[in-house]
Amino acid sequence: MRNDKDNLIVNLSFEFALKIIAYVEEIRKTNRFEMASQIFRSGTSIGANIREAQNAESKADFIHKFKIAAKEADEVQYWLNLCKESEFYPNPSEELHKEIQSINLILSKIISSSKKT
Repeated sequence: MRNDKDNLIVNLSFEFALKIIAYVEEIRKTNRFEMASQIFRSGTSIGANIREAQNAESKADFIHKFKIAAKEADEVQYWLNLCKESEFYPNPSEELHKEIQSINLILSKIISSSKKT
């Protein structure tokens, strides 16, 4: 049951993924490919799982996909914090940090609201 109306979390996660791709390209210029791959996978997986949830077969499937997206969001936040604190990686923008925090909050709210209904 795909709902193609304008969807805040779908849009936010897509825009975030685009910014992650740009940041990963900065990291790759420093030949730090392992970290770049970790950030790329977790940062783009958030939106992919949210999109998958839009076609969920059941409410439980919907919640499960959002939980996976939340785990990926936590993971990318961890990698961004490591990069921020390490002298060996380009510092991620404050905007990236704020966006992943917002995405985490929205995901948590969607999960908790979905469990109640």
